[in-house]
Amino acid sequence: MSTSIITVAGMTCGGCASKVRAEIGALDGVTGVEADPATGRVTVESGGTVDPDAIGNAVEAAGYRVVT
Repeated sequence: MSTSIITVAGMTCGGCASKVRAEIGALDGVTGVEADPATGRVTVESGGTVDPDAIGNAVEAAGYRVVT
């Protein structure tokens, strides 16, 4: 199992976090996603390595951006 932690800008509520969880959770190999709108912290669990660009694209599809 692999765990990645990213910071997402723009999440301000539970609905925002839900959108991010849904988009990232739809990626192949992702087994779990936790998103905290208060901190912007998103934890992605997967069975293997998930392409960071795919995660970034999923976040953008939800309407937010990854902070580097």
